[in-house]
Amino acid sequence: MTWLITGGAGYIGAHVAHAMVAAGERVVVLDDLSTGFAERLPDGVPLVRGSLLDRAAVDRVLAGHEVTGVVHLAAKKQVGESVEQPLRYYRENLHGLTVLLEAVAEAKVGRFLFSSSAAVYGVPDVELITERTPAAPISPYGETKLAGEWLVRAAGRAHGISTGCLRYFNVAGTARPELADVGVFNIIPMFFERISRGEAPRIFGADYPTPDGTCIRDYIHVADLAEAHLAAARHLTGLPGGADLTVNIGRGEGVSVRELAELVAEVTGDRTEPVVQGRRPGDAARAVASVELITQELGWRARRDVRAMVESAWAGWLSHHPAPPVR
Repeated sequence: MTWLITGGAGYIGAHVAHAMVAAGERVVVLDDLSTGFAERLPDGVPLVRGSLLDRAAVDRVLAGHEVTGVVHLAAKKQVGESVEQPLRYYRENLHGLTVLLEAVAEAKVGRFLFSSSAAVYGVPDVELITERTPAAPISPYGETKLAGEWLVRAAGRAHGISTGCLRYFNVAGTARPELADVGVFNIIPMFFERISRGEAPRIFGADYPTPDGTCIRDYIHVADLAEAHLAAARHLTGLPGGADLTVNIGRGEGVSVRELAELVAEVTGDRTEPVVQGRRPGDAARAVASVELITQELGWRARRDVRAMVESAWAGWLSHHPAPPVR
């Protein structure tokens, strides 16, 4: 098989590309490089620079590389930005997906794996979020992911494509420094940025109904996430056309923001006490995945702990940024 990875030069996409190539899969990448970097890709992997909104470009990639399966990661993914620019998010995430699925159906590509998100659940008040927890997204980003799942499954049923939807929880860490997340949109890079500027890390809200008052989240190492994509892609090859799989990807363990801040302090050596600011709109007190279904369906479990995420992320941060001041 040859797998097309859309967004394969991005943070998560490049990890998926490396995992699949290391396992012997043939890969081609389509990426507009708006947030990705060509140098992240494994040696020998073809990179086609282009947009999913360009149907002709998508057709050329599918035909020119004899693609038999798609791993679709290309999307806009910042929750706050989606609130400010909902039209852009619906155009990029949903219209782009529609164009891709039309091309996939016409080319008779038989496998389609969709990068979804725990954002589809919104803020459920449950101990563990299962795949049957009602989906109630609270941002345009989450809405595009949920509607994307509906579209993927419907297209799969109509055109005999086996499909999978992977609902990521909080992704962190890096498999190697050069593949690190260089954006400052997630909590660990946000901590690092403050430390690097000689400022105290920020905690948003310390009055939640949790043991230490801060939000509890499920963190997944990006290398584990990449291995989950590989397992899911191979699982799809054994499914009949039109079959679908929807699973959470997490560790099934909660870590509070305060606990994470303490771990960051240990790893970085910066013991500056975090400052507590007000809650951010839409933050759930607790969001932890049930991973029972993915273990049952794919035989997959996360292998790396939160310390490994922070240590690898810090090494990646230092490879892209000046060393922080000594304090």
